[in-house]
Amino acid sequence: MVIDGIKQTIEREKLITRGDKILVALSGGPDSVCLLHTLKSLESTYGIRIYGAHLNHKIRGIEAQKDAMYAAKLCDKLEIPFFVKAIDVPEFAKIHKLTLEEAARKVRYNMLFEVKSKINADKIAVAHNLDDQAETVLMRLLRGSGIKGLKGMDYFREDGIIRPLMDVEKKDIVKYCENHELNPRIDHTNSEEEYTRNKIRLKLIPFIEKEFSHNIKETLSRTANILREDNEYLEKNAKSIFEKEVVVVSKDTVKMDSEELLSCEYSISKRLIRMAIEKISGSLEGIENIHVEDVISLSRNPKNQAMINLPKGIFVYKRPEGIYITTKEMIEKTVTFSHNLEFDDYVEIPEVNMAIESKIMSKEKCMMLPTGQFTKAFDIDKIKGPLTVRARIDGDRMRPMGLGGTKKLKDIFIDLKIPREKRDEVPLVTDKEGILWMVGYKISEDYKIDENTEKVIRITCKPL
Repeated sequence: MVIDGIKQTIEREKLITRGDKILVALSGGPDSVCLLHTLKSLESTYGIRIYGAHLNHKIRGIEAQKDAMYAAKLCDKLEIPFFVKAIDVPEFAKIHKLTLEEAARKVRYNMLFEVKSKINADKIAVAHNLDDQAETVLMRLLRGSGIKGLKGMDYFREDGIIRPLMDVEKKDIVKYCENHELNPRIDHTNSEEEYTRNKIRLKLIPFIEKEFSHNIKETLSRTANILREDNEYLEKNAKSIFEKEVVVVSKDTVKMDSEELLSCEYSISKRLIRMAIEKISGSLEGIENIHVEDVISLSRNPKNQAMINLPKGIFVYKRPEGIYITTKEMIEKTVTFSHNLEFDDYVEIPEVNMAIESKIMSKEKCMMLPTGQFTKAFDIDKIKGPLTVRARIDGDRMRPMGLGGTKKLKDIFIDLKIPREKRDEVPLVTDKEGILWMVGYKISEDYKIDENTEKVIRITCKPL
């Protein structure tokens, strides 16, 4: 019965490919022992090779040592290559400020992936069963979770983790071990009630089975599978949008368009944010729904400059050009410079890696020469006092060509969608009364060449 159930799961979920090397996480308890024994019996059926790996957490003293000895003897009896490692999990938890459960899980998976790499295994099989799935779904429901959490554990993960026992009940696993005289080790902490999961297992589920539904575990597992299918559809759509719309600036920074983010369905927007966070940090550990909603609130903020902090050292910045999610603090550098520009002069501006050249000539000659984004000409008689090439300062205004009135330079930058961190790098050609040229962008109405112009100053800006 157990073997048939595992085969159905393997084939329905495509957990195994012929020729796979499969590393089994072997604790010595009934679940992992059943998993090891059943997969060993299926070696010839699927053309696979089974390995075992055990971690001594150093939590249960002499009992932990007995677990390791049992796992080693079982693998020897079944002619399965065996790996064992001992790590002081309580000390690891203390150093890394984790709960004992968190530390044990982290250390265990680190060890499994280390062995997987060494033996070049294809999959890691872990022994989560139908009861574990039901407990997981119920625990997440009680804590408050969306569809992604309520889908429970996956049968197959992209990193190679597989769960062949997920459709098998615990009682059937225990019976299988008894029938095959496997005598697995029993971890008595599983019957202690201080942990939330244990309380769900020992109190809540038996109560529901007695008072409401005798097959609640199967129902929760079935519900998880339905939600998993729906989640896969939503994830696929979100991933497609992510690949098209989200810009990966660097390994630690991604940029998202605020309007695009808000135009998506809410569930898709939240997935895009989670994908962005996972992209730069490697996981979503410590990221909760409230943090994702904070990012959406930031994108709705009418201000063009805003920032929030998320756990794990993640910063989220709102800028005119979009939302940046990054593990690096975006420190805006202020660039200041001021250089005198004589008539018929050449001035280097190393602060922005540019050079300015000015030439005096007649209007007629100037009209024969081309101008462009970085070459402009001005009526020399309209210039008041010496020319200066400088960075912007608070309160700057100019009269852009064709506007008819003056406008704050800050508003011009915003209209042109020039990022705040780039604005100090835009040179301004000025006299004592105003701005002639916002280099590369706007020239002033006050200095334009007209029918009365006789001489002009032709100014060219170019990179050093």
